Amino acid sequence: MDDLNNTEYDEIDIDDEICIVSDAENERIDAYIARQLEEMSRSSVQKLIADGMITVNNKSIKANYKLKKNDEINIIIPEPEPLDIAAEDIPIDIVYEDDDLAVINKPQGMVVHPAPGHHTGTLVNSLMYHLKNLSSINGVMRPGIVHRLDKNTSGMMLVAKNDKSHNFLAKCLKEHSINRIYYALVEGNIKDDEGVVDAPLGRSEKDRKKRTVTTKNSKNAVTNYWVVERYGKYTLLKLKLQTGRTHQIRVHMKYIAHPVVGDDVYGSKTNKFGLNGQLLHSKTVGFIHPSTGEYMEFDSELPEYFTKILRIISER
Repeated sequence: MDDLNNTEYDEIDIDDEICIVSDAENERIDAYIARQLEEMSRSSVQKLIADGMITVNNKSIKANYKLKKNDEINIIIPEPEPLDIAAEDIPIDIVYEDDDLAVINKPQGMVVHPAPGHHTGTLVNSLMYHLKNLSSINGVMRPGIVHRLDKNTSGMMLVAKNDKSHNFLAKCLKEHSINRIYYALVEGNIKDDEGVVDAPLGRSEKDRKKRTVTTKNSKNAVTNYWVVERYGKYTLLKLKLQTGRTHQIRVHMKYIAHPVVGDDVYGSKTNKFGLNGQLLHSKTVGFIHPSTGEYMEFDSELPEYFTKILRIISER
């Protein structure tokens, strides 16, 4: 996501039961569940099994149990331990704010929300200091967070200050009615002035932290793009998300053989410009206001880390 919580089980209710009918044969159950429930690590699955929270055909099993097709897997998701997420006086660029929402221009390098083992220095820590209220829809770890940006993707984000606004904006995201425009510098010269990448995305079987174009356990993903400027070996693109899958732009650009410059996960491992991450910026966000019903749109300038590289390559 690049920016949206988009896996089928991302919004799992705590103390709820998930039922899955296995389509695997002779695969370890811990590996299978970690692949199906994308936000759950294999070690977390193993702990649930050890605690008796996962059964197969109503029987307790061990983590090395080999699944058979049509095995019925029942998973109890326990309530997480309360976390003390501290408010921190970290400067952030609040582009707009009212009683219902805020628009934030997130800097590159900032993680959006706390995660186990990483509870400080995030956008959420900063929001808790600078904003009086945040929605509670996404729980203690992600208050106010309607959608995400990767750590090294900068730009415009929506933050909900109450649950009513959060539900409205989340519905708009699901219906693809929020206008999200990105700019990216990609490798190579894209010959066509515009195009669309329509390719389903799922988790990579080789590396569970990465996404890939696949038809297996995938969801549809569509990205439109337009050439803004060509720089010989590089192309500056304007991109519009029709869907919001994790790492969508980055994976789609790799898929068409034009990875985002500076992307050391999906692109070149060679850091030609000494970058700290990919040259990908969420430039524009437009939406219907949850209370007034009016359309609002906010645009941002490309940040210095981005324009610096554009100056370098334009002078070559």
